[in-house]
Amino acid sequence: MFIHKHPYPPFIQEDTQKLIVGTLPPPRFSTGQLLEKDVDFCYGSYYNSLWLYIDKIHQLNLKFENTKAAIEQRKQFLITHKIGICDIVESGERKKIDASDLGLTNVKLRNLVGYLKQFPKIHTLLFTGGNSKNGPEYFLRKQLKDYRLKLKIVSNTTPKIHQFKLEDRTLKTVSLTSPSGSANRAIGSMDSYKQLKAKEKTFTTFDFRVMQYREFF
Repeated sequence: MFIHKHPYPPFIQEDTQKLIVGTLPPPRFSTGQLLEKDVDFCYGSYYNSLWLYIDKIHQLNLKFENTKAAIEQRKQFLITHKIGICDIVESGERKKIDASDLGLTNVKLRNLVGYLKQFPKIHTLLFTGGNSKNGPEYFLRKQLKDYRLKLKIVSNTTPKIHQFKLEDRTLKTVSLTSPSGSANRAIGSMDSYKQLKAKEKTFTTFDFRVMQYREFF
């Protein structure tokens, strides 16, 4: 049994307003066996395109390599745009060593609600995936039950938007289409993607995510 522990602490500043929330990076980030083009930071997997979308949106000219310079570029972007990262899973167990959320068992969660209380300027959570089992939205819903809180639907179209009350403030959640390549098939089946593809034959799943993410990043 592989114990999959999150290798990075939350990255949150006192003035953070938006929080990216995922689950766990691939196991190689926990074991230190990174690829040459991986970045040793949140969402640094060469096969996870979140930073590619952000790079495209903001024209950052990011480095995609296992260097300190690449890490600092990402940190500086987050600080400048008042965006933080706090994946909701602290650890889990795996029979098969891969990055599948569904393969996680005996999951231990970070106290995300506690971080939201600690950093009161946060008003939006950006989920890197929907409400599928063991996804970030799925786990937050479970955690909110412990506080007798729940998500209320705001928009049912992709990306789905919810909100919830926490003490004296209202927080918004946005369930973005996953930046992982495994989500490409699901995107291909979406009517909205098919319509855009019909209008422009060169339109890709990468373009679809950039268009979606632009509003929130």
